[in-house]
Amino acid sequence: MADVTLVDIEKTFRGKTTVIPNLNLRIEDGSFTVLVGPSGCGKSTLLRMIAGLETVTRGAISIGGRDVTTAEPSERNIAMVFQSYALYPHMTVARNIDFGMRLAKVPTEERKAKVAEAARLLNLEELLERKPAELSGGQRQRVAIGRAIVRNPGVFLFDEPLSNLDAALRNRMRVELAELHQRLDATMIYVTHDQVEAMTLADCIVVMNAGQIEQVGTPMNLYQRPETLFVAGFIGSPKMNLIEGEVAKAHGATTLGIRPEHLEVSHEAGEWRTRVRVVEMLGADAFAYVDSDATGPLTVRLPGDAEVRSGDILYLTPRYELLHAFGIDGRRLPDEALARPRATMA
Repeated sequence: MADVTLVDIEKTFRGKTTVIPNLNLRIEDGSFTVLVGPSGCGKSTLLRMIAGLETVTRGAISIGGRDVTTAEPSERNIAMVFQSYALYPHMTVARNIDFGMRLAKVPTEERKAKVAEAARLLNLEELLERKPAELSGGQRQRVAIGRAIVRNPGVFLFDEPLSNLDAALRNRMRVELAELHQRLDATMIYVTHDQVEAMTLADCIVVMNAGQIEQVGTPMNLYQRPETLFVAGFIGSPKMNLIEGEVAKAHGATTLGIRPEHLEVSHEAGEWRTRVRVVEMLGADAFAYVDSDATGPLTVRLPGDAEVRSGDILYLTPRYELLHAFGIDGRRLPDEALARPRATMA
């Protein structure tokens, strides 16, 4: 295991386009840290700089207390799992896992022991003599992870490893990766644009936007106390309701945030009168998409058996203690600055 420290990191392409202007980050030893953000935010570039696959324009990277800024990837004590499985089609599962060790001239008995242990951890024991064409997508990804495990790295780097899998496989692989982290107790850095993956896998999330870090924290910290409008709108599914205009001003904010599950619903009376446009029925939950003259469009989480239909009138009242207030600069206002409304809006 090892911690990873980035100090004043900058990345510029061709001396013109700066994709990461100035970034500082410390990733704790043994953590499962997820870099999350929209496409083009710089998260994969940052991961590749940690791996040594991209040069650093300015700044320093250390792994386990050792400066690796200019070190070759093979000298960094890392293993990387890519979006593509990159397996050798003519080799068996065992040979694919074993390949890097054979190149490194690891003794035969040691290689066999490491392959057997990786297969046990990843439930590949019955598949060792199969070739990649005989495996499912999830099994192939487990083989790619096994190839990383046998290197016994200080840091595992994952670059959107589940994006080629269907929804059911992604869900299962998320569970398997979380269990693997618990068993290995290793430092893992994982890149994704999917905030659901970030919330379910990470013990630390780094939210990135335009090459900069918006916020670092635990999944629940980011969910409960987003520090910027970007984080408020990005973390959470469905996304937080963001309200501007007179309603926000009545609460002393430029923008007011409230999550869909923090709106109290009535058919008779409440702070905001709304009309239901569409209801999505998802089993245990339902989401009503409503319009209000006071707030604009809102999303409301309801019980799955709620008797609500398109065209219904609903009255919504926010739970005041769970409102989020943001100023003109898009940053969170202190909780004490959040005023109760001067008048009820209809």
